[in-house]
Amino acid sequence: MQKRRRFKQTTTLTERLAEEAARLREEARTLAPGRRREMLLRRARQDETAMHIDAWLHSPGLRAPT
Repeated sequence: MQKRRRFKQTTTLTERLAEEAARLREEARTLAPGRRREMLLRRARQDETAMHIDAWLHSPGLRAPT
């Protein structure tokens, strides 16, 4: 059986998502209006939504049922 390769992340998920969203928005800013630009902006919004979901899941107000 093949052994699974593990990769230790050096930054948090939130940091990686924020960097990716900023990079995508900057790249979209350089493009003319069109399909490619809309796709980049959509991915940036998805990253921001993922950041909000991650923050919600890790919030202290969210507790498992007991």
